[in-house]
Amino acid sequence: MKIIRHSIAALMLLLLIPTAQASGPSYALQVDGLACPFCAYGIEKKLSSIEGVDDTQVNIKTGEVIVIMAEGAPLAEDLARKKVKDAGFTLRAFSRRSK
Repeated sequence: MKIIRHSIAALMLLLLIPTAQASGPSYALQVDGLACPFCAYGIEKKLSSIEGVDDTQVNIKTGEVIVIMAEGAPLAEDLARKKVKDAGFTLRAFSRRSK
């Protein structure tokens, strides 16, 4: 029984490690034209091709795209604008989010 408890505790610690790591800056992009999951996939694919992008989160209803960068990797607005345009959408607003 003691071995099972220790195994569960070790597993829980392993699951917590990724959330404890520092993440880089994140940006909020307001994008016009997002209408469906296929649109979300297309813009995620283009933005994820930028060096240093760790994650993208798309909210189709609000048109907001959150881009999370690696530690020390900023996202330039002109590059974000180009990738959004290449995906077939319009970048309406760009801002860095506070942590």
